[in-house]
Amino acid sequence: MTAGSLSDKMLRSLPEQVATPRYDRAAVTPGIVHLGVGAFHRAHQAAYIDDCLAAGETGWGIVGVSLRSADTRDALAPQDGLYTLAIRSSGEEKLGVIGSILSMLVAPESPDAVLSALADPRTRIVTLTITEKAYLRAAGGGLDAAHPDIVHDLAKPDTPRTAHGFLTEALARRRSAGVPPFTVLCCDNLPSNGATLHRLLVEFATLRDASLARHIAEEVAFPSSMVDRIVPATTDADRARITGQLGVEDAWPVMTEPFSQWVIEDRFPSGRPAWEKFGVTMVDDVGPFEDMKLRLLNGSHSAIAYLGLLSGHATVDHAFADPAIRSFVDALWAEAASTLPEDAGLDTNAYTSELAERFSNTALAHRTAQIANDGSQKLPQRIVASALECLEAGTELVHLTLVVAAWIAACAARGKTLPEGHFTDPLDSALTALLSQHLPANETVTAVFDLAGFARDHAERQTLIELVAVHLVHLRRDGPTLAFAALGIDGNGPGIE
Repeated sequence: MTAGSLSDKMLRSLPEQVATPRYDRAAVTPGIVHLGVGAFHRAHQAAYIDDCLAAGETGWGIVGVSLRSADTRDALAPQDGLYTLAIRSSGEEKLGVIGSILSMLVAPESPDAVLSALADPRTRIVTLTITEKAYLRAAGGGLDAAHPDIVHDLAKPDTPRTAHGFLTEALARRRSAGVPPFTVLCCDNLPSNGATLHRLLVEFATLRDASLARHIAEEVAFPSSMVDRIVPATTDADRARITGQLGVEDAWPVMTEPFSQWVIEDRFPSGRPAWEKFGVTMVDDVGPFEDMKLRLLNGSHSAIAYLGLLSGHATVDHAFADPAIRSFVDALWAEAASTLPEDAGLDTNAYTSELAERFSNTALAHRTAQIANDGSQKLPQRIVASALECLEAGTELVHLTLVVAAWIAACAARGKTLPEGHFTDPLDSALTALLSQHLPANETVTAVFDLAGFARDHAERQTLIELVAVHLVHLRRDGPTLAFAALGIDGNGPGIE
């Protein structure tokens, strides 16, 4: 039996080995609104802000906003916004309660409350972790102006549904009230994420009001950032274990690894926390760090996910322990690293050694199916960009193209050798219809590239398609076994239909 639920009043009753907020939460005021309060935000940005609050920077509390589901709010609101962060390695687990989220809002329930929080003069930074697909980009990379939610937000700016609508309306209200704009800090895995969001928001605002678009283009700061921390989905077993250790119930603890990284371009006209005191790297240009992370960590994560699923591995640590997959990932890293700048001070050997240790963490049980979600949105910056640069430079590539083929094969395997709906993609309906035709490999890859917009209008597009198609032939014939063998890797795994 537990003594109740985690809450402010229960903090003193927690075991002494559990770290708790080292500040008076009642004295904290909001300074940040965060859009997209999922597990990653709670393991990453919210944890950094918790350290800032403990150091006396009490004007940076977080107002969390869920753009879709009420699940996080419903779990945390009865707990006064508190939750447990469990930092897990293969040998131990450390628990700490995070108190930086002061309140939670659910946008569909109360869009005006969200707009009020964004327009509040105390709000000086808006951070986002809404996942790649929520930026509503068309195949060419620009704003999908025909998306129903974009059409709605342009017609009804007072009741927005999208991040674009909320940010634009809030900036319009601040401008009308003479309140300086907040800084918009994107924390999603987009290339040049700050500049990308800036461009999309200006495109959106232009469709609404040209003068407002100019204001956003010229007066609002959009620093880019790079974030990195592995955060697997919380399971019921995790909840039960954490509740047992706390002695009180935590409805939604978050699991993560010891490693955490945040690199931010230092452009904050309205001020910021002293993040650099707590491990954040403040830089002039985040680009090289971002590319290294996208291409070496995220790219290999996608490879492990799709090849792991096709090889029957449910978690990253199991897949990475497969000698064939490990050999493949080592070669993939070498191939992708060749596209990174040599003069940016990046130590790719040290970085990949650290990645190998992180991927081997048996305590995380990071599901390959979780990483496999939204491949059509993730692969362009994680894999396709590197592959195109290799082709442009005339350097050999065979491993990058296998990752794209493995994504296609894994999508086709759902409902056959993989469970139906085992992972999802925004293009699932069209992908399912396409893959059910069982076209020859080259036609399949061409149609998928057309659908997903991969390498659109690029001079090397056809070459890339042909390279991916060769791998798809192997995967269709004998799964990863033949695909690995063609690369000189001794692999084994089931074939796929």
